[in-house]
Amino acid sequence: MAVEISEVKKGSKCYKKGIRNGDKLLSVNSHEIVDRLDFDFYCQDEEKLEFEFLLSNGKTKSVKINPLRYDDVNDALGISFDTYLMEKQHHCKNNCIFCFIDQLPKGMRESLYFKDDDSRLSFLFGNYITLTNLTEHEIERVISMHISPVNVSVHTMNPELRVRMMRNPHAGECLKILDRFAEAGIKMNTQLVLCPDINDGDELKYSLEKLAALYPSVQSIAAVPVGLTDHREGLEKIEPYTAEKAADIVDIIERFGDEFKKKNGTRLAFPADEFYLKSGRELPDNEFYEDYPQFENGVGMWTLTKLMFYEALDKVDVKRKDCEISFAVGKAAYPLFSEVMTALENKIEGLNIHVYEIENKFFGKNITVSGLITGQDLISQLKGKPLGSALFISAAMVKADYPVHSEGIFLDDITLEQAEKELNVKIIPNSCDGAQLVDLVLEVE
Repeated sequence: MAVEISEVKKGSKCYKKGIRNGDKLLSVNSHEIVDRLDFDFYCQDEEKLEFEFLLSNGKTKSVKINPLRYDDVNDALGISFDTYLMEKQHHCKNNCIFCFIDQLPKGMRESLYFKDDDSRLSFLFGNYITLTNLTEHEIERVISMHISPVNVSVHTMNPELRVRMMRNPHAGECLKILDRFAEAGIKMNTQLVLCPDINDGDELKYSLEKLAALYPSVQSIAAVPVGLTDHREGLEKIEPYTAEKAADIVDIIERFGDEFKKKNGTRLAFPADEFYLKSGRELPDNEFYEDYPQFENGVGMWTLTKLMFYEALDKVDVKRKDCEISFAVGKAAYPLFSEVMTALENKIEGLNIHVYEIENKFFGKNITVSGLITGQDLISQLKGKPLGSALFISAAMVKADYPVHSEGIFLDDITLEQAEKELNVKIIPNSCDGAQLVDLVLEVE
């Protein structure tokens, strides 16, 4: 196999060697190159690199470089490819009953409907994969290159139930790949998207037990509740979690974690923050989350944000700042932001901070995270309200992940600039990092 070159920069090393657009990269130091993963792996920690190219006339050409002299191998060669992965992204082959993309309303931009299930994105960007797309070549590559960790969407360790939930006849047998990775010492972070009365209760206990048997290769388990929009026409009926059912999830996982920690020194499994919020339970303290292995999955995000915020707040020596600003957040984050911004106001005289809870009318009331707030909901619910000199929002609202990286555009295609114009305020996307929140507020003029 080979990867096609889309552009060769004039005057570059490759251009001078006769490499042109449409020619193909065959190998690096005699290792076949199939995609970005191969390229990055075989280009690292090498003092000399020899690239072999296949020209359009059928001849081959070699190009040698000393990578230690360059910051970027691609720039050193002067070549680029159509996509970051050097080939097409792998499409998901499942038809999960809980798939969020199937619940998107019609008429959104095409890229949002693409379902990815690409192992390379797991290794490169931390995306979760289901294992159903892995070829034998890719499995062996993970093992031979010892690529780790791998992030896996397991959902259930019951093979028959996994087939039913993912609507893929191969979904159950793919669980055997977990055993192969564990035998090879590949680290895995796993997630269970829980649906009420389907894969929770006794099925959840079974999944926790089976995944725990793969410890220490399985280094974390996150349980997150299914996301349900108002656009589920024709899809299997799934009810949202009630406070009582969410509390049951917390109890099961905390009991499991308590026992596992006694034996192994780690909790291993963690409920997402949303289960605590839905159940009305107090969120655990910092020690509970250990090293926050599933922070990006919404596990411990509330606790760590508060911790970092108050640590930063203690260091603030500003006595007064005459400033009016605002924050727009989803329902889930509203209590947290109300609390910490009140604390900031109490610390610094003259600060006037408005925290607005935005109801998700676009996707539906069951969607409560800030990152899925659309431009139209933001505008319609904030227009005419006091916003001050700056409006802070979650950066996730206006940033699309790979393969479409479009900062400044909400999910409904309203641009950041349009929202600023409609609301007549400067909008500042932020990562919601606790310490950064304090710094951003203090920087506002």
